[in-house]
Amino acid sequence: MNYSNRAKQIFAEEITELQRLSSSIDSSFDQVVEVLLSCRGKLVLMGIGKTGIIAHKLASSFASTGTPSIFVNAAEAVHGDLGMVSHDDVVMLVSNSGATSEILNVIAPLRNIGCRMIALTGNPQSVLATEVDLVLSVHVEHEACPLGLAPTTSTTATLLMGDALMVCLMEQRHFKADNFATYHPGGALGRQLLRKVRNRMSTDVPKVTTATSFRELTKEMSDKHLGMTMVYEGSCCVGIITDGDLRRAIQRFDDLSRVCASDVMTPSYKHITQDSMLTEALAIMDKYNITTLAVTENEQNKDIIGIISIHHIIDFN
Repeated sequence: MNYSNRAKQIFAEEITELQRLSSSIDSSFDQVVEVLLSCRGKLVLMGIGKTGIIAHKLASSFASTGTPSIFVNAAEAVHGDLGMVSHDDVVMLVSNSGATSEILNVIAPLRNIGCRMIALTGNPQSVLATEVDLVLSVHVEHEACPLGLAPTTSTTATLLMGDALMVCLMEQRHFKADNFATYHPGGALGRQLLRKVRNRMSTDVPKVTTATSFRELTKEMSDKHLGMTMVYEGSCCVGIITDGDLRRAIQRFDDLSRVCASDVMTPSYKHITQDSMLTEALAIMDKYNITTLAVTENEQNKDIIGIISIHHIIDFN
C-alpha cells in the first residue's frame, strides 16, 4: 500500500470538509466574538474525552493571547469544579454530538450560576444547542476515519473554529508581540522577545555607495546574507536596497550593466536603537511589512551600527 498517497487523500478529505464548514460561518460567529469581548469574567471551556482535549488546548491558547480562560473537565464540574465558574464568566460547552451526558448535566447548574453559555457543537439541532445562548456549528459530513467513528475531521474542525475565535479576539484586543513575550517568558520565543536588539543584531552591515554597480551591490547582498544593503554617499547613509528592489530593477531595466545603486535604492529606511526591545523591532516590521531594520546607537547618534532582521528574532539556535 502506498501510505503517502493515502495520507494525501486523508488531507484532501479533511480540507474539503473544512472548506465547506468555512462557507457556512455566519453572523453567529460575530455574536460569539462580541460576547467574549464584553465578558467581564473569564472564558471557561468545558468538554470531555477527545473534544475535551481540544477544549483544553483552546483554553490554553485563549489564555496566552489575552483572553483569560480556563478548562474544566465536564465530568469533574458536577463534583465541585463548578466552583471555578462565576456569574460574570462565559462558558463554552464543547461537544460534537451535543448529546454527551456529562455536558448536558452541567447546563442546569450553570443556568443557576447565571453565566452565559455557548455551544461549540457538530450538531446544531441537538439538545445542547437548544439550551444555550449561542451556538457555533462545527458540523462535518464525514470523518476521515474509514469507519466514520473515530473523531478526526470533527476534532480538526473544532480546533480550527476555536483558533479563528482566538485570532479575532487577539486582533480586537490589539494583542502584540510584547504581550506575547510577557505571557510566554518560559518559552523560546518569549525569552527571545524579551531581549534587546543589540543582543541579536548583526554588526556586519552590508554597504555600497550610490555609484556601486548592480553586479557589485548584488554580490554585497549575497555575501552578507541579509537580503539588503545600506547605500552611502560619503559617510552619510542615504538609502536602502532590498531583495524586492532587485526584483523590481530586473523588471524595470533592460540593461543592468548600466544600473547603479542610486537607480534602485529606496531613499528612506526604518531604524531602531540598539537598546530597544526585540518586541519593538518586531512591531515595526509588522507595521511596515518589512523584514529588516537599521540599528543606531541611540536617538541622538543616527550612525548605523548594525542590522536586525526577522530571522535574528525567530532563530533560536
